[in-house]
Amino acid sequence: MVTSRLPASRPDEVLDVLDSVARLVVDELGQVTDWGPSGAKAGQYRSDVAADAVAVDTLLAAGLGVLSEETGLHHSERDVVVVVDPLDGSTNASHGLPWYATSLCAVDGDGPLAAVVVDLVGDRWYRAGRGGGATRDDRPISPSSVVDLGEAMVGVSGLPPRHLGWRQFRALGASALDLCAVADGTLDGFVDCSPDAHGPWDYLGALLVCQEAGAVMTEAHGRDLVVLHHDARRTPVAGATPSLVDALVAARSTW
Repeated sequence: MVTSRLPASRPDEVLDVLDSVARLVVDELGQVTDWGPSGAKAGQYRSDVAADAVAVDTLLAAGLGVLSEETGLHHSERDVVVVVDPLDGSTNASHGLPWYATSLCAVDGDGPLAAVVVDLVGDRWYRAGRGGGATRDDRPISPSSVVDLGEAMVGVSGLPPRHLGWRQFRALGASALDLCAVADGTLDGFVDCSPDAHGPWDYLGALLVCQEAGAVMTEAHGRDLVVLHHDARRTPVAGATPSLVDALVAARSTW
């Protein structure tokens, strides 16, 4: 249990806290036996509630603010606010589809400071600290070098209305992991095909991982991705290279 209180701080100090919280979430989810709906609100699962409780309590005890998908904004006045998706891809998890994650991103006055995204099935740990690069299981990662949309393998969220010119696409169902897959070169790009479907918890952890790995992420309509409002929704697009991101944004803008 993390009990020390952190001021606004160095990325490595915050990463230590995020690692500890992620491990607690992994342990808590290991005890979940009912992965079905919580009954409290639409789209929420019992696993979401269990993971959120341990994450939020621990982060608050460490002196950090929290923006959680499940329970909203806590102590926004604190210097560092951690944006939490305790279980990204909870629908996948409830159906036994092995692609879901925990995503944590600490944000200070200068933007994303530290991030941990854990592939809860593959036990792969993505970490990034501002200015310190990005790793997967403690090894540095980098994106592919694909610049041409026609050569790209692209992850999508939502239903594309038509073929957008990619070589192939995959709809995997957990955006935090999809975006980290762009950061490590597993995918070449990612595009949200739905209108404003993603809250900050869905992409902020992966945003820092992508940036520190050398991938590019933008918002399809030019808006700031770094927002700390529970009702904010954005349309993220990511790619291995600026040219690929430009091509994805342009292709998406045609419908």
